[in-house]
Amino acid sequence: MNAPTPQRCLVRILLFLYILLATCHSQAADQYRVVHTYPHDPTAFTQGLIYLNGLLYESTGLNGRSSLRAADLKTGAVLQRSNLPEQYFGEGLTNWQNTLVQITWKSHVAFVYDRFSFRLLRTFQFDGEGWGLTQDGHNLILSDGTAFLKFLDPNTFHVVRHIRVTDKGAPLDNLNELEYLHGMIYANIWHTNRIVRISPQTGAVLGTLDLSGLLFPGETSDPEAVLNGIAYDASNDHLFVTGKLWPKLFEIQLKPEGRPATARK
Repeated sequence: MNAPTPQRCLVRILLFLYILLATCHSQAADQYRVVHTYPHDPTAFTQGLIYLNGLLYESTGLNGRSSLRAADLKTGAVLQRSNLPEQYFGEGLTNWQNTLVQITWKSHVAFVYDRFSFRLLRTFQFDGEGWGLTQDGHNLILSDGTAFLKFLDPNTFHVVRHIRVTDKGAPLDNLNELEYLHGMIYANIWHTNRIVRISPQTGAVLGTLDLSGLLFPGETSDPEAVLNGIAYDASNDHLFVTGKLWPKLFEIQLKPEGRPATARK
């Protein structure tokens, strides 16, 4: 029997990778369906994402490239933008009443803007790093890269309580961008394709959403172009998800089996 040529070996490797990717994508797609795909600025280092009144609001990171922006959902065009001074690395973003609150990574500074004009209203200090930010209608919820989530008073920005996030009893860190919906906290796990659902009362992980396969190999080349960005459209009960430096934003609908209701012990 003739030995396989290098070309045949390459074909076999590529075929194996294609089958593996297709299998992972099929398993992940059992949890959701893609409703629509929209363009997204591939230069945006997405750190925070929210959806309000038909507009996407986004916080982007990297020193010298951090910004607050409002974008058109269908075209991805940036309609309004405010750049952060280059010493700040933009991170999570949420809305509170008629304001937008944007945190920074290691500067311990957060910015509060008028949501309509992007006029800076005030700043506040917080302890630790800033990663993700959301709100539950009562408090702001902040992640700092550890297994802890902090609940902040939206008026004083003081920590009122915190929870320790655990998955099957083990602490789960690298909690990144956050979104609050269905009475749960959704969190990207940094450098993975996972979004976990967290009980805001106990910190227990209630389930995991696997978004592997949304982008195909070659659509991004930067190793930091990872999944990061969750925005909720309450009117349709859909999620918008994207990533850092991703050229696309996806509107997805979660399937019923993708919403476990009980905590895993």
